[in-house]
Amino acid sequence: MLGWSVVGIVAATGAFLYLGREDKKSALGVGESEGISKTKGAKHKAGAASASDLSAGTKADYQKVYNAIADRLEQEGYDDGSYGPVLVRLAWHSSGTYCKDTKTGGSNGATMRFAPESDHGANAGLKAARDFLEPVKAMFPWVTYSDLWTLAGVVAVQEMGGPQIAWRPGRSDREQEHCAPDGRLPDGDKEQDHLRFIFYRMGFNDQEIVALSGAHALGRCHTDRSGFEGPWTHSPISFTNQYYDLLLNEKWNWKKWNGPKQYIDKNTGGLMMLTTDMALIKDKSFRPWVEKYAKDEEAFFADFSNVFAKLLELGVPEENFKAAEADHSGKPYKLKSTADQEN
Repeated sequence: MLGWSVVGIVAATGAFLYLGREDKKSALGVGESEGISKTKGAKHKAGAASASDLSAGTKADYQKVYNAIADRLEQEGYDDGSYGPVLVRLAWHSSGTYCKDTKTGGSNGATMRFAPESDHGANAGLKAARDFLEPVKAMFPWVTYSDLWTLAGVVAVQEMGGPQIAWRPGRSDREQEHCAPDGRLPDGDKEQDHLRFIFYRMGFNDQEIVALSGAHALGRCHTDRSGFEGPWTHSPISFTNQYYDLLLNEKWNWKKWNGPKQYIDKNTGGLMMLTTDMALIKDKSFRPWVEKYAKDEEAFFADFSNVFAKLLELGVPEENFKAAEADHSGKPYKLKSTADQEN
């Protein structure tokens, strides 16, 4: 279970500052969904799709979808004021079910729309993220849920101060019979052997495990979802390397309560770490990467950008990416954050 959050709001400059909310939305292309037509076709059993199965969108088309998601991120009254963290978690959990040996699971399918996958314990609370994206899906019906969910994770990371993530459209939606089995996502109360079992199955190495874990800079745990409670960092809606610094330099004690085993910080008692988090500094292979990322945020951002993009493509046949782009190149898009568009 990876929980999440994010925001580092960059102040806008220039004439854009003086536009009203609706004018800003118009300037960024929010609310415009025309220009794409979709031809329905049968999906291949292995998850591959022909050009007729997927919408062939341009980079500009997907930038509009990006902007529509970004425009809705900040919601006063939801958690720490942003849906960003739960959208990263949705993207992660819909992708992290992949098994490289059986070639099942992964982001190609959005099968969390159906039970039993939607009811898996690791996915508790993600209905909020799926429901949040429904108005965007209605604006852009040609976008598959699989692409929408993964793109939302990219939007959340970038809008909340994180690195730019390369992203490609091309995931096709699948039906209930393709739901991933339970038990493919990490359990927070386990040690390093469990982490390796889960992540090696997806095709990740030790360095990539540590880099992906840095998303715990974001968000918080909830007792009514995972059973755990609290944020990992002091700024749960900002994407930074603070998670690694706290792991190394804060004093952590077992929390005394009736809930599952977790750690709390000695200084304030307001932060938490999971057993899987602490495994990163106990393990002799994981720890050097924690130390590196704690000292060098730029290195963390670069590595996270690469591994998160890899995660979001697990289980997607390469031909799908070519089918879903207007020029059929299969090359990744680097969509601009709203801050970059304003400048």
